[in-house]
Amino acid sequence: MLRPILAAALLLSVSTPALAQQAPQGPEWPFAASDLPADPAWRFGTLPNGMRYLIRQNATPAGQAKVQFWIDSGSIAENDDEAGYAHFIEHMAFNGSTHVPEGDMVKLLEREGLAFGADTNAATSFSTTVYKLDLPRNDPKLLQTALMLMRETASELTFADPAVEREKGVVLSELRVRDTYALKNTVDQLQFAYPAARFAHRLPIGTAQSLQAATAGKLRGLWQRLYRPGNSAIIVVGDFDPALVEAAIRSHFADWQGPAAAPPVNAGPVDFDRVGQTDVFTDPALAERITISRHGPYQDEPDRLAERMENVRRQIGYGIIERRFQRLARQDNPPFRDAGFGTGDVFETGRTTSLVVEAGEGEWQRALAAAQAEYRRAMQFGFTPAEVAEQVANLRTALENSAAGAATRTNASFVSAALTLLDDHQVPTTPASALQRFTDHQPEITPASVMAALRAEALPLANPLIRFEGRKAPEGGAAALRAAWDAGEKAPLVAAEQAKVATFGYTDFGPAGRVVADKREPHLGIRTLTFANGLKLNLKPTDLAKDRIAVELNVDGGEMLDTVQAPLATAMTGVLPVGGLGRHTIDELQSILAGRSVGFAIAADAETFRMAATTTPRDLQLQLQLFSAALTDPAYRPQGEAQYHRSLRDYFARRTATPAAALSTTLGGILSDDDPRYSLQPEANYQQLTFARLRDAIGDRLAHGSLELGLVGDFQEDAAIALVAGTLGAIPAREVDFRPYAENRDRRFTTDRSPRVVRHDGAADQALLRLAWPTRDDSDFNDVLRLELLERVLRLELTDTLREELGQTYSPGVSASESDVFPGYGTFAISAEVDVAHVDAARAATLALIDGLATRPVDADILLRARQPLLESYDNALKSNDGWMALVDRAQTEPDHIERFQRAKALIAGLTAEDLRATAAQWLKPGSQVEVLVLPREHAGEKTPAKAAAAGE
Repeated sequence: MLRPILAAALLLSVSTPALAQQAPQGPEWPFAASDLPADPAWRFGTLPNGMRYLIRQNATPAGQAKVQFWIDSGSIAENDDEAGYAHFIEHMAFNGSTHVPEGDMVKLLEREGLAFGADTNAATSFSTTVYKLDLPRNDPKLLQTALMLMRETASELTFADPAVEREKGVVLSELRVRDTYALKNTVDQLQFAYPAARFAHRLPIGTAQSLQAATAGKLRGLWQRLYRPGNSAIIVVGDFDPALVEAAIRSHFADWQGPAAAPPVNAGPVDFDRVGQTDVFTDPALAERITISRHGPYQDEPDRLAERMENVRRQIGYGIIERRFQRLARQDNPPFRDAGFGTGDVFETGRTTSLVVEAGEGEWQRALAAAQAEYRRAMQFGFTPAEVAEQVANLRTALENSAAGAATRTNASFVSAALTLLDDHQVPTTPASALQRFTDHQPEITPASVMAALRAEALPLANPLIRFEGRKAPEGGAAALRAAWDAGEKAPLVAAEQAKVATFGYTDFGPAGRVVADKREPHLGIRTLTFANGLKLNLKPTDLAKDRIAVELNVDGGEMLDTVQAPLATAMTGVLPVGGLGRHTIDELQSILAGRSVGFAIAADAETFRMAATTTPRDLQLQLQLFSAALTDPAYRPQGEAQYHRSLRDYFARRTATPAAALSTTLGGILSDDDPRYSLQPEANYQQLTFARLRDAIGDRLAHGSLELGLVGDFQEDAAIALVAGTLGAIPAREVDFRPYAENRDRRFTTDRSPRVVRHDGAADQALLRLAWPTRDDSDFNDVLRLELLERVLRLELTDTLREELGQTYSPGVSASESDVFPGYGTFAISAEVDVAHVDAARAATLALIDGLATRPVDADILLRARQPLLESYDNALKSNDGWMALVDRAQTEPDHIERFQRAKALIAGLTAEDLRATAAQWLKPGSQVEVLVLPREHAGEKTPAKAAAAGE
């Protein structure tokens, strides 16, 4: 329940929607009671039956839209014998209604280019249920279809008995997949902190007993109780005329009749007097965490200017305390992995203040003492002007960026804002007005006012609830936890020293670099340049995201430096930024860069070290300076080592905690015959890694490796080129070309086709079946597209069979991967998480589908349903900066990606059912697959369903 500084930015920013012209005034909307200026670009309304609607015309991305149907009820509204039914109803919305037969809703949408899961989805929470359709084009007929389907969900579901029984298997499968150590930990946490509260016993997923007892009548009864016009809203955001949308909503929903919405159900009660209790929860997969908390009354704060300003001040206070925790976590020998402090509402029935400490294994006492002392120091002595200034700078920049980019906010951001309005009753405002309010308020943001606001909300942690979670109980148990906290309350304190903020030390990299080659790709307009020092620069200005620039730098090397002899050479790359730069620690950098829109991260990809960030035109130069410094003066300080080694212990502790985890940690070794480059090594091998070894492994590449820089977004080409010339173009000369690494491009698929069994430590009914075939590399683009379309076809058939017909799995997976790194290497894989008792049936059904694909042409309708979303994805690929960056980042070293993109749609459209049959017959040959079955660990000699399944009985 920690609330970072970003929350304050959201409250002030325009990611929330606003009042429309002639919006109804009444209890439905919070506008009348607020003094905040509302954004007039939204169109809000209420139908005579009480259903509300929220419409926003928006063209980012162009020609697309989102339609969502919101129900103001979730699992909290369930009775004791209805646990999980709100979520079950969500599933039934796709399983038959008055005008859409069972199974046809998803198929209808797939034919229109909406992929199931990606574009067609729903979610149930404690308090709401939301149905989501992402429309790939702004076709009025498609909008009508979407609204028709939402209306079917609202009032026309049929709940046929056979459909309920089939879907019951899917819902139980979802429950089975979610039944992990993390879920058990969450249940214990909620029921310890809020034992009498209704929500603590109403997790949306429900219980196996309740779900097994579900009937069509019971589900229909809850649906009729919750799905009422006055309890719902429709949201449409996208590239449509609002008048057209409003008329369509009225035509579909105006005649929906139903009783008035039932009074909201109280999620509580929260016991404000619950103090002094201690809980210890252990599981072999859990990292060590201590949570200190106190409950208090809900503070009902209508959304008004004064309340928002108060919230900004207290969020700055929380942000300062968490910033102090961050400094402690970055020490050479840090007392804890992480810590946080915040206060959150418990629905509208209470609030909880919590101090949360993430400790290293067996280090809880030291971790708690350090975090408790820092929390107490802040509450006793307050904050320094420099600390407040850093938080204010970050918040102001977030608001300035929001205002500058207001014209190209995405459909997703507006939908999120609409849901915030519905869920949290926030009055929407414009980015410009939010920035102006902050500017007017800034003089009032002082250390004293920040502390006053914080103290007005945060509950004193006197005689608190204490909860411990970890792999084993603390020595001394609950009494030791309580004694440690009590001792910490009495420890003497001194005020924090005021840190001095340095200036950025990397502004001069020598004379500006000289451009020696300059071309422009004729079809997509990507400009490619080469500097005298070897830097390759690729540019694509766009107006897709105003005031935003995507930056990506690729440095020769990456995982190509991992060899059989040194398979972990680049393993620590991701934590290198924690070591900071030669002239600045990472903590100093964070203060220096406060209020600037830059990023500092590095990852080892297959062939390159990749640095990526999103910045603004104002901060592009600083971003380029930061990347230049990362190459020329990396620090390798030991703080990153400490973080890495502690995270390893937690990773290895949970590596077999679930079927998916157990598979992921063993599959690389199975498919590669234990090639150490692709296999999990013993934990000791990772613990021996140091930054000194990392420097030896990658230092030469950072200093001399070939560079390719991509810029996409809102910039002027000549100005951007000049900034690059003064930074990355000015550093010492680099290698011109990426190295071939021919000696390290040997990756083979195992020749051992014997079935493998992997053991997990999760629930006894959980199993995971994975089948993998060797295929090919990506050198033939026609084959790549055939395999991609075959992947989509098989996913549809598996979903229809394993999920919808047999009810055996929640979400079967299919993936086709043709390597562009390893010649001749590729895989086609299928996976399904199933009940242990269903392993043989799922395997037989899967192999029967594979056999059918190889022996007869794909059904025309399935081919249509698989092809249309893929075609739509190409139509919409270049409507975002991220989409462009996929072509720009390596435009000089991988120019074929541009040519392939231009050909793809025509090639996909020309693929036939016979093409897919031949592809399946070529690659998915019977007996050529590797089968891996992940089963629960068992006692020696015990005859279990898992053992029988493994033996094929």
